[in-house]
Amino acid sequence: MTSSQVQSDSMMWDALRTRRRRQEPMRGLDAAAFRWQSRFKHARTGLAKLRREAEAVVAMEDQWAGLTDGQLDEKIAELRTVFARRLHKDEHIRQGMAAIREAALREVGEKPYMVQVMGALGLFHGQVVEMVTGEGKTLTASIAAALLGWLRRPVHVITVNDYLAQRDADGRQPIYRRCGLVASAVVNETTEPERVGAYRQPIVYTTQKELVADWLRDQLRLGRIADPVSTRWLLDGLNTGRPGGAAGAILVPGLHAAIVDEADAVLIDEAVTPLIIAQPRGEDAQAKLYERARDLANELELKKDFTIEQVKRRARLTTDGRAKVASLLGEQEHAIWKAQRRREELVEQALVAAHCYHHRQHYHIVEDQIVIVDEYTGRFMPDRQWQHGLHQAVEAKHNLAVTADRDTLASMSFQRFFRQYPLLSGMTGTAADAKAEIETTYGLPVRVIPTNRPLQRTRLKDLIYVTAELKWKAVVAEIAEVHNQNRPVLIATRSIEASELLSEMLNQHGLEHQVLNAVHHKAEAQIVEKAGQRGAIMVATNMAGRGTDIKLDPGVAELGGLHVILTERHTASRIDRQLYGRSGRQGDPGSARCIISMEDDLVLKYAPRRAAAIRRMFANRTTPLPLWTRRSHDIAQRRAQRKAFHSRLSVMRHDEDLDKSLPK
Repeated sequence: MTSSQVQSDSMMWDALRTRRRRQEPMRGLDAAAFRWQSRFKHARTGLAKLRREAEAVVAMEDQWAGLTDGQLDEKIAELRTVFARRLHKDEHIRQGMAAIREAALREVGEKPYMVQVMGALGLFHGQVVEMVTGEGKTLTASIAAALLGWLRRPVHVITVNDYLAQRDADGRQPIYRRCGLVASAVVNETTEPERVGAYRQPIVYTTQKELVADWLRDQLRLGRIADPVSTRWLLDGLNTGRPGGAAGAILVPGLHAAIVDEADAVLIDEAVTPLIIAQPRGEDAQAKLYERARDLANELELKKDFTIEQVKRRARLTTDGRAKVASLLGEQEHAIWKAQRRREELVEQALVAAHCYHHRQHYHIVEDQIVIVDEYTGRFMPDRQWQHGLHQAVEAKHNLAVTADRDTLASMSFQRFFRQYPLLSGMTGTAADAKAEIETTYGLPVRVIPTNRPLQRTRLKDLIYVTAELKWKAVVAEIAEVHNQNRPVLIATRSIEASELLSEMLNQHGLEHQVLNAVHHKAEAQIVEKAGQRGAIMVATNMAGRGTDIKLDPGVAELGGLHVILTERHTASRIDRQLYGRSGRQGDPGSARCIISMEDDLVLKYAPRRAAAIRRMFANRTTPLPLWTRRSHDIAQRRAQRKAFHSRLSVMRHDEDLDKSLPK
């Protein structure tokens, strides 16, 4: 590569990096103006433009299909050269898409539909595309990744779990190989030497957890790197062929392009979750303090001695409570109990652990260890701990060995991490619901891609009951009714506890079923594959095979397809939509219904007064409530979404302030 090409290359990535940098978080008219500016800026690659370009790609089908294998390889090599030199125009992008489309057909027998080409073009141009579940996002991402890979910059494809990362890297490898590229996967079991080689492949499939953890480890080795793009070439040059040396242990050679699968989950739901690199302190000298705080908390009376804010997950001692704690302490207590502020913090943390965090909902006990459950996906997070003594308080609550707190070495939120990419794109089934936030936070336009075939899913009216007991009886009755029609049923629950409660009820009624939750996560793929069989019943938490399609057995479509039942509304309407989207894939028939109650966790936390009033009004009613009562759940859901949004906004402001304060 000549010096002029190197200079041009550097200028291009500088421009991209500048585009990705956000100023202070905007609100009100400023935020609205920014969104309109973004839409105008990206009008050239709007939905109409994507459709025209995709139609042009599909129109080349016969031309490319007539090539021999040798001729196809020659054409691909020519296009790769054009992209590597950054000389590509719209015509080259169309030809590249057509070439990769033909390669996919010849290598894996999958010919991307026009809507998949539209999605791939959106990803290539740095957009978030909404594609309904079952529309083939995996194939769509592989086309875009191949085209981005020709730019000779590592492309990170972010998936929701290790299984999907390994599956997609292996399954798409024939396409990439035909395009002159190589794909690798970085999962939990990947060793450090293997990671060094894997991250240097053109296309890397991994999870956000693995990627951010490796990036933070690099920062600890090198110190802070202000520019994650241009530094890559220095590190890569030092690393190539040199197992030792200062840069010999660098894992991630820069951040350049990322395609995020399930973008709403990664960029919104989990955006403010900090990934922390920490080291244990050894034996915790304060273990006895957490146990003593637990004992003191157990002596206190709700409302009289303390109050609980469930929404904020916060406990507050009253004046009487503070006096009672002081009176319960003896003369021989640890010296720390003499400090009023510290002892109140310990007791309030113990109260939060007792009243705001619940076993089998927020965490599970595995081999005498507290394992956090992700409230958005229902999956275990075995290598995470709550901070500020909360984890130790929960351990003391269950009389488990109190582990030592950890010293934080490095920390970064996913939101801050992904905003470093010069080229960021994503795909999901529910991006439109978070359009304003995605555009404002990440500067990414959202494109809603149409379905390949008309959607045939039927949304049945909600059933609302006064009590949870009546709700679960109605759920079992509906399962039995659909099961008798030989149709498969997917029942979505919000917690492990709820999934296992429903499982017990189904056993009592002699209904054979399978359970998919964090406890049974190892068999997730196998369970999901069977969910479309005749008469199959699957009880699942939010994970519900996210990232894996539920395919119907032959003849099931004629019976009505998959029926989805939501047993509780979630804190984000997008999660509800994701679960509804498990049925009716690729034009198949299907149906969905929400069966809820006025004792659901959502309304108890976010609309308690309205829910209580309705319970009093219909106290003796055993049949479904009028549909207008659903408004309580609508209000509660909006409040939950607003709270989550403000939490993410607060973290973004903190990140901005941190970036300004750090030396450049």
